[in-house]
Amino acid sequence: MACWADGMTLGKTFRYQGEKRLDFILSLAGKESPEVTVVSSVTSLSTYDKEKITETYGNLVVLDPSTQGALSGYGVPDSLPFDRAASFLACRYLFKDKKCTVFDFGTTLTVDLIGEDGSYKGGAISLGLRTRFKSLNRYSRTLPLVNIPSGEVLPGKNIRTSIEAGVISGIMFEIKGWMEINEGGLAVFTGGDAIYFAKRMKNSIFVVCNLVLMGLAIIAGDYVKKNDR
Repeated sequence: MACWADGMTLGKTFRYQGEKRLDFILSLAGKESPEVTVVSSVTSLSTYDKEKITETYGNLVVLDPSTQGALSGYGVPDSLPFDRAASFLACRYLFKDKKCTVFDFGTTLTVDLIGEDGSYKGGAISLGLRTRFKSLNRYSRTLPLVNIPSGEVLPGKNIRTSIEAGVISGIMFEIKGWMEINEGGLAVFTGGDAIYFAKRMKNSIFVVCNLVLMGLAIIAGDYVKKNDR
């Protein structure tokens, strides 16, 4: 996923799920001419990729396994993946001086706790919504692959509705449990299934769909400020 940003104002987002990552990044070049490009990746970019991106865009900030510790100046643990670190930075910016519990609903469900002073208090990783449904089907010989229910989820009366209840209610219990641990904090939802669970919450929560991109925009902005001095 990519976007252009003017400060903290995000422009149109672009999504890509193929294997040709470099081609996707370079294909965006004709649309804008940014002061700095921030690339966050769970796998290391090759020297060739970095050179090609730099040739096209100029200033480049790479956040990948080869640059662990790159965000240490932000008070982010070195072990925290860069996508979660970016969410942490964005949430700290949006909800300054507020205790927060950040839930990212994707392939995995990640939880990150932020203190009132903006410090990182720890987090958790578990299976995401779709991953749970697929895992039950894959690792059991008898359980079917169940689609995500759109309506109310009640205690199951058969195999299908029992799976729905187990998965959806299980995640809801996790949400409530982490909110109790970080008692008094704001609940911030992000990721692909954020709205799905936000609709099922009785408590007030904040949904920020592009929290990671906002965090990367902060990093880009700080790079510009630092190099303008």
